Amino acid sequence: MKTPKKFEMLVENGLVDEVVSQLMSGKEAEVYVVRSMGELRCAKVYKDAGHRSFSSQARYQEGRKVKNSRQARAMGKNSRFGRKEQEGAWQNAEVNALQRLAEAGVHVPKIFSYSGGILLMELVADDNGNTAPRLNDVRLTPEQARDHHRTMIAQIVLMLCAGLVHGDLSEYNVLAGNRGLVIIDLPQAIDAAGNNNAADMLRRDVANMTAYFGRFAPELLTTDYGREIWKLYSRGELTPESVLTGRFEQSANPADVRGVMRDIDSARRWHELNSNH
Repeated sequence: MKTPKKFEMLVENGLVDEVVSQLMSGKEAEVYVVRSMGELRCAKVYKDAGHRSFSSQARYQEGRKVKNSRQARAMGKNSRFGRKEQEGAWQNAEVNALQRLAEAGVHVPKIFSYSGGILLMELVADDNGNTAPRLNDVRLTPEQARDHHRTMIAQIVLMLCAGLVHGDLSEYNVLAGNRGLVIIDLPQAIDAAGNNNAADMLRRDVANMTAYFGRFAPELLTTDYGREIWKLYSRGELTPESVLTGRFEQSANPADVRGVMRDIDSARRWHELNSNH
């Protein structure tokens, strides 16, 4: 296909040899298959800020660090400069999340470069070498559904142990690759310790995955991993090796609001301490 203008800089810099085809076009980005360094890769091209609703991003961006006070003020005023900075922060959040999660062992695409609003990544393939399908396009047996559900719960735990919540996890942003399930689309990933919406979003991510796999293995619908995982996290007890039951016991005692706030503050301090190393 004819090389879109937005790729000219990457072509000139030798990062992209050829744009092969357009893979998809969504509300926030367009995704292309490109030839780069002699192999097929994936290029995610972020759409301009005008195509995105910044009001809907507020819940996700809470707790994110910004470069300086000028940037923070501009983003708060929603000025032209502020919207540009906010757009850059939104894109950089995905790059940072992918790098951070890869280091934690989460199954995400490998990053090759990020320049000019284009994220160049590994092209996740299926067993036949074709572009891997999204999970929602795959038919599963009950056994496969149970295995994939266990995998995704473990991945969600790994993400949370790395201090992040996907925030929009569903069968539409998980690829069924030749090396297992791969999580994609992370610009809205949130800071678990710094965002007051983290618990709700974590539970929603888990509920989305459970509802999908529950179509093929209905017994999964009776599990409650979301609240169990968050309870362990808020107590500082969650590790990648935590043994989960899928059950959650609601305490009959009055809610200890001060205790919950201490747990959140403790988790936040732990995250800040570890992120500085």
